Amino acid sequence: MITALLAALFPLCLLANNIDLTPGMVIRNSVTINQRSYALPVAADISKPLLTIEGNNITVDFNQAILQGSGDKIRPDELYGLAVLVKKGSKNITIRNAFIHGYKVAIFEDSVDNLTIDHCDLSYNWRQHLQSNREREDISDWMSYHHNEKNEWLRYGSAMYLVNCRSAVITNNIVTGGQCALMMTRCEKATVSDNDFSFNSGIGIGLYRSSHNKIYHNRVDYNVRGYSHGKYKRGQDSAAFLVFEQSSDNIFAYNTATHSGDGFFLWAGQTTMDTGEGGSNDNFIYGNDFSYAPTNGVEATFSRNLIMKNNIRDCDHGIWGGYSYDTDITDNIFANNRIGIAIEHGQNINIVLNGFQNDQTGVKLWSREKQPADWIYAQKRNTDSRNYWIAANRFTATPKAFDIMGTDTVVFSGNTKLLVDEALVLGERAENIDTSRDAEILDMEYQPDPRLKTIKATSIPATLLPQGKQEIRITEWGPYDFRYPLLWLKEVDRTGLYHFEILGPKGIWETEQVSGFRIVSSDTNRFPGMLTARADSTQVDRYIRLLYKGPAYRDQFGKWQDSSQAHVFSYREFAPHTQWTVNWYRWDAEHDPAKDYQTFSTLFEQPAFHTATTANIDYTWWGAIAKGLPADSFATVATTKMLVPADIYELGITADDYVKVWIDDQELINAWDSKYTELDENTHHRKQIRLSAGEHRIRIVHAENKGLATLQFYLKPVSAIPARL
Repeated sequence: MITALLAALFPLCLLANNIDLTPGMVIRNSVTINQRSYALPVAADISKPLLTIEGNNITVDFNQAILQGSGDKIRPDELYGLAVLVKKGSKNITIRNAFIHGYKVAIFEDSVDNLTIDHCDLSYNWRQHLQSNREREDISDWMSYHHNEKNEWLRYGSAMYLVNCRSAVITNNIVTGGQCALMMTRCEKATVSDNDFSFNSGIGIGLYRSSHNKIYHNRVDYNVRGYSHGKYKRGQDSAAFLVFEQSSDNIFAYNTATHSGDGFFLWAGQTTMDTGEGGSNDNFIYGNDFSYAPTNGVEATFSRNLIMKNNIRDCDHGIWGGYSYDTDITDNIFANNRIGIAIEHGQNINIVLNGFQNDQTGVKLWSREKQPADWIYAQKRNTDSRNYWIAANRFTATPKAFDIMGTDTVVFSGNTKLLVDEALVLGERAENIDTSRDAEILDMEYQPDPRLKTIKATSIPATLLPQGKQEIRITEWGPYDFRYPLLWLKEVDRTGLYHFEILGPKGIWETEQVSGFRIVSSDTNRFPGMLTARADSTQVDRYIRLLYKGPAYRDQFGKWQDSSQAHVFSYREFAPHTQWTVNWYRWDAEHDPAKDYQTFSTLFEQPAFHTATTANIDYTWWGAIAKGLPADSFATVATTKMLVPADIYELGITADDYVKVWIDDQELINAWDSKYTELDENTHHRKQIRLSAGEHRIRIVHAENKGLATLQFYLKPVSAIPARL
């Protein structure tokens, strides 16, 4: 009777030790969740969580219960809601053994002291649908972290999102198949250790205004996007570690952070750029593996830091240190990078005891003669490139050891060189370069840093995953994780022959259905394997369907596929025969697209200043349209007639700045507003439409204001490849 009365009076309070979860529940005592799968409704608004934990000294053991959200959605970019909120002001909260999938954010903590998240699997939550493909990148895939004062980072989702938390312990957790694993804003004295945050499409661990944290013994591999082997390698600001905006005095030790856009991405922050003050300073980056980054093993800019004993192999830049100062780069291993260490406008930097092997250039130092006139940082601070001590480094099979220009005062001491073609290349404005003691042999060794006393000095065991940038394969949902069967187009050779990799878990495969391709050869029916095929260019919709038979696996959406039946995996391309006519127009203040479209469209009554034909609308203009043509204030009108089979189609377009799309005079996309270019991810637009068999008219109107311009269009069927009858 008393229990019933209390339950009636306090329906949100928790009274039992072993409980089932219900929507909107608030937990205020230590409990164990009954182990089962919970598919409970949750609001799209993350301010209305499925479950709230509130109070002090509370342990919630989820007992491997599964919280499965967004049951009405399939696409990862449509997942929504917050699973667990730890309410502001709570203390001494422990969450363990939770399996949370299918949400925009799995766990959110605001102003919590002594939070522990332990042995949780928070995989397969929200992630962006990527528009870049094998042939070209799409600007809508670029990420940006410059502003997070109002938790703008939440737009990227997160398995764990911590704000204003002190002394958190995040340990032994798994996050894969999402976009961001752990994001921390204004957090201090956290310990993040022994987690596996691999194969996410954005960030492994991100810090914003977060200092005095210890992050060690984590596996943070393959957090990457924006890479196509042999095609492009910009990374699109993905990273294993992100350290932004006045994040200082952190320790990053003994982590493996390979195959990520940047292994380590540090930036002082907008505050520093606007005032010249502060920075992300005095971080200790020790004993990590940052190899196989498409861009930088370590990027550390506008700040002072200590970078020591890291392994940095096969990156574009081993370390990019633009505008860094008072920084030590000591006893690291660089190998097979395009440039081992690249620093522009650096000051007071020691480069000591490092090993360089097979880097194209070992150390490159330089500066520009002038800084941008409107750049406040350069107005507030001296930005000369000056004062380097470069000592006791070892260069082996490195064609160019040093490349220096625009730099004042560099002292060399005891650097050894073997199989080096050019020991020192000096360009213009290189002054006070002292090589008088470089032939000396220096007896130097690293002295242990006292900050490592509380961290066990062990490296993470080597992974059995394939190594090398050629193993980065970015699907439309992020990096391939080698756990499910995949038919991957590696290349189309000069003869038009398609070369496919057949990847996945141990098992066998067989051909189920082929249309529009002729299979030429395959080397084996086991995984991994290779397959070659030739396309029939007369067929619009071409595909290869294979059947996998073998052990159970988890697919790219986290769904378990058992071994009792064969599973289809496939490759498909839709290549309608079409020719676009593209006209370019100049617009003036009277026809400013920001005013109104109707007035703007009268521009097309004038003759176009340039006309072209093309098979695809796939433009990115970094500058002028072409030689002698404008880079800004132009409009584009592209038209075609496309013959397609009857189906439901998705049309997509990425445009900067304004765009409209019509099919058969029906306006399907209207992005004629500058708000769509405020964030890169908002420059892409998509729409589904059912088209009858036959010819359809497509018209695209686009306007560019200033800066980068892009226009990329696709049309593809959304129905499944038909199964063989």
